[in-house]
Amino acid sequence: MKRRLKRLATPWAAGAAGVVFAVLTATAIVLVRTALPSGADGTGATLEPGQRSAVRTALELIPFAGIAFLWFMGALREQGGEREERFVSTVFLGSGLIFVATLFGAAAAAWSVLDAGGQGASFGRDVAYALLTTYAMRMAAVFVLTTSTIGRRLGVLPRPLVAIGHLAGLTLLVVGASVPWSELIFPAWVVVLSLNILWGRHSAPPRPVAST
Repeated sequence: MKRRLKRLATPWAAGAAGVVFAVLTATAIVLVRTALPSGADGTGATLEPGQRSAVRTALELIPFAGIAFLWFMGALREQGGEREERFVSTVFLGSGLIFVATLFGAAAAAWSVLDAGGQGASFGRDVAYALLTTYAMRMAAVFVLTTSTIGRRLGVLPRPLVAIGHLAGLTLLVVGASVPWSELIFPAWVVVLSLNILWGRHSAPPRPVAST
């Protein structure tokens, strides 16, 4: 009975955690992009109070976004169960963990923008943007591609969502830092996937109980 309840709760956990991650991450990206619109081309000037507050709020959201993503990733793996292929599941797990580590690294580098001025702030800004747009988003691309591949092989994702995942993954893999705001592709894809999971759980007909 406990195992059955755990299986029933897993899709809800994956969908809910994915929505939380997507909302927190998208909010943090928008706050940072708005407060530091010039990115790596900034002059390194001291931030205004409004900019400082926006960056600080974004950085305080990042740890909770990372926790939600780990929960989202774990719930997705639980759905696959023993049917996952070791190679693809290993890439799935590795890319997700490296994404979270790189996201935290970008946030740590961005803290220097709050406390430093001149060249120190410029360096911290450059490192934060490089970690986020070049490295974290590439790992996010691998995560999207492997998740879509697992979903296609197990037959748990509809074909349109698999196609969207492959397109989003390839876009994140290719564009990198060359297209501003492209980081929002990843949380947008997570929202679509999470809503599909929640909708599938809500609309799935109950299984008949076997008679004893």
